[in-house]
Amino acid sequence: MSVIDLNSDIGESFGAWRMGDDEAILESVTSANIACGFHAGDPSHMASTARAAAQRGVAIGAHVAYRDLVGFGRRFVDATPTELADDVLYQIGALDALARAAGSKVTYVKPHGALYNTIVHHEAHARAVVDGVRAFNRDLALLLLPGSLALIFAEDAGLRGVSEAFADRGYNPDGTLVSRREPGAVLHDEALVTERMVRLAAEGVLEAVDGTLIRPNAQSICLHGDTEGSVRLAAAVRAGLEGAGVRIESFAA
Repeated sequence: MSVIDLNSDIGESFGAWRMGDDEAILESVTSANIACGFHAGDPSHMASTARAAAQRGVAIGAHVAYRDLVGFGRRFVDATPTELADDVLYQIGALDALARAAGSKVTYVKPHGALYNTIVHHEAHARAVVDGVRAFNRDLALLLLPGSLALIFAEDAGLRGVSEAFADRGYNPDGTLVSRREPGAVLHDEALVTERMVRLAAEGVLEAVDGTLIRPNAQSICLHGDTEGSVRLAAAVRAGLEGAGVRIESFAA
């Protein structure tokens, strides 16, 4: 890979509760997945995060989720397809209004947490997410796990599907993410994480927890804003990739 995007899940503070250092991580990434209030975030934090991204020329994406604020969007919600499509549309619209007030706009969508993982295999919810995105704007890209059903449905619907890899997460041999309940799910070692991402860029492979090499065909790399040491990890990964001759640029620019 000669060019790759770095994205991060941010804007997840709520009221007086603070999560992550959004201002600092925006110095390293090129795309910002901003929480839309259903799993985290509130209008003021959404607006301030959108302003910070716009000031730095970072692309803004709607980080849509199940309606699960208490569970941080990490629990499955058995919504009907119509309800879920409407929830996705609602979240995109809310963030886009705040992004436009900041002089920018929503250019892509990335599902969060349980929704992200569910639409890898859940046909009804995968179609609902695609329907919600398409109802807002057919020009929006959809950032997803490689092999996801939603990625297939998005491309069938004429939407641009973009695959991503996770810098700070462990992988199963089938290309899915290791459950956060299991050891090895979240990676914190800067040198290890950077080495993995440079290898991904150079060879197109990631090593799963059992040593299997998988090929995610990623156009973007995610660094979670709520991971401990996320700012250092993002800076290290960017420096490592640039040092290897990779240009860092948003897929949604």
